[in-house]
Amino acid sequence: MSKRFTWWEAERLLPQIREWMREAVALKSEYDEAQRVMQALNERIMVMGGIIVDRRRAVEAKARRESLAEQIQAILENVQESGCLVKDLDTGLVDFPTLFRGREVYLCWKLGEPRIDFWHGVEEGFAGRKPVDQDFLDHHEGDAKN
Repeated sequence: MSKRFTWWEAERLLPQIREWMREAVALKSEYDEAQRVMQALNERIMVMGGIIVDRRRAVEAKARRESLAEQIQAILENVQESGCLVKDLDTGLVDFPTLFRGREVYLCWKLGEPRIDFWHGVEEGFAGRKPVDQDFLDHHEGDAKN
């Protein structure tokens, strides 16, 4: 069973999540660039049959991509161990499981948002976000009841 947060618990954890997600999104961008370099080199090999390929550049790009993947994985493991779910690494979208009126839902936060202002049902996703209002605050619970 995953951890369930109250809104207040999620808000207290948000500074750490924000830091991890800023780093992960930046690393993902670098990873994507390293992947593009690798793809371009592979295409060149396919077209030219491997002649005149800068082997040093290929080895460096592959090593960079692998290093970035390891760094991203470590951050995602930290987020997961905290009880949160990374839903979109490109945008920094994170869900915090909670219960609302006895039903599993997610508090929803996206990198760049100052606080956790939305929630949605498990099946609704980002498009189904609703504002965290007083009714939600009064009728949701984490692992330890408010």
